[in-house]
Amino acid sequence: MEKILKKFFKDLVVAPSPSGFEQPAQEVYRNYVKDLADDVKTDVHGNVIALKKGTGKLRLMFSGHADEIGLMIKYIDDDGFIHFTSIGGVDASLLPGLRVCIYHGKKVYIGIIGRKPIHLLKPDERNKSAKMDELWIDFGAKDKKDAEKKISVGDHITFLPGMEMLSKDFVATKATDNKAGVFVVGAILKELENETICANVYSVSSVQEEIGLRGARTSAYGIDPTVGIAIDVTHATDYPGMDKNKMGDIKLGKGPVVVVGANINPKVFDLLKEAAEKAKVDYQIEAAPRGTGTDANAIQITRAGVAAGLISIPNRYMHTPNEIISFKDLYDAVKLLAQFARMINDKTDFIPKVL
Repeated sequence: MEKILKKFFKDLVVAPSPSGFEQPAQEVYRNYVKDLADDVKTDVHGNVIALKKGTGKLRLMFSGHADEIGLMIKYIDDDGFIHFTSIGGVDASLLPGLRVCIYHGKKVYIGIIGRKPIHLLKPDERNKSAKMDELWIDFGAKDKKDAEKKISVGDHITFLPGMEMLSKDFVATKATDNKAGVFVVGAILKELENETICANVYSVSSVQEEIGLRGARTSAYGIDPTVGIAIDVTHATDYPGMDKNKMGDIKLGKGPVVVVGANINPKVFDLLKEAAEKAKVDYQIEAAPRGTGTDANAIQITRAGVAAGLISIPNRYMHTPNEIISFKDLYDAVKLLAQFARMINDKTDFIPKVL
C-alpha cells in the first residue's frame, strides 16, 4: 500500500503544473481516483472533482490545489535567450544557475537560468540579490530564429522535476506546495474505499490557488458544501532562522497541523481535533487570526458561507526548488480527515455558539 501511495505522490510532483497549466497533474489525479469515486468530473476551470456518495444529504468538500509556482516566457531576444516572468510567488534570488524544463506542446527542453558570473559583477552588485529582469534562460539556441522553431512566448517553465528521499520519512520535491494536498484528498478516498458513511465526500484537486485561490472559489460555488476542508502546506519552524515567537512551533514528523482562527469554523476545529484523537495520530495547532492564504479562505466565503477548516502539512523551504515534508505527516493527515468524514452527518450542527 505504501508503495502505491508513494508512486501517486511521485507522479504528482513530477507532473508539470504551474497555475493555468495544471492538466498533467490533474490527469494523474483523475487516473488515481477514477476507481475510488462514484463520479469524477472536470469543470471549465480545470478543477477535478471526485465524488464518493454518502447515505445522507451533507456535502463535505476536501480541497488540495494542484498548481505550483513556475515561470513563463515573456520575450526571446535576437541571440535566442529567453526572458521570463513568474507564475506565482517566485524568489528571484534563488534562480541563477538552476536547471529548468521548458514546455512547448508535447516537447520539453532543458534550460539553464543565467546571470553574470561573480567575477564580472561590480562590487556593489555582489551584495544585491538578482532581479528577475536581470536573468535569462539559455537552452542552447543559436539565435532567435532557431529558438522560435522550438519555443514561443507564453510557454511555461518549471524547475527541473524530481523527488529525493532524504531519509526514510523526509522527502524533497520542487512542488510539495501543494501536491501534498492533492495527495491527501485522493488518498482519503482510498482510506474510505470500502466504507459507507453519511457524508457525500467531494475530493477536489483545485487549480490556480497560487494566483488568487481561484479554483477553490469556483468549485466550492458549484458543490455548495456544508463543510469545506482545505489541505495545504504551512511553514515548518524547525530549522535555522525561523522565529517561533512570530510563526509558532511547527515541526516535520510531528503530525499534520490543525489551524484555528477567524477562517475556521469553531465546531469544525473541535471535530478535527477529536478526529485526530480517535484516529490516534499526532497533530499540531497553528494560530491564524485572519483569513489564511489558502483555499480555506475562498471556501469559507462562498455563497452564504461554508463551515471551513484547514489542515496543513509542515513544509521546509516553501516556494523554493527543494521543499521538504514528512510522509508520516501526510499519512496521518489522511487518517485524520477520513475519521472526520466518518464522524459528521446530517444532524451535525456547525452554527457557532457560546461555549
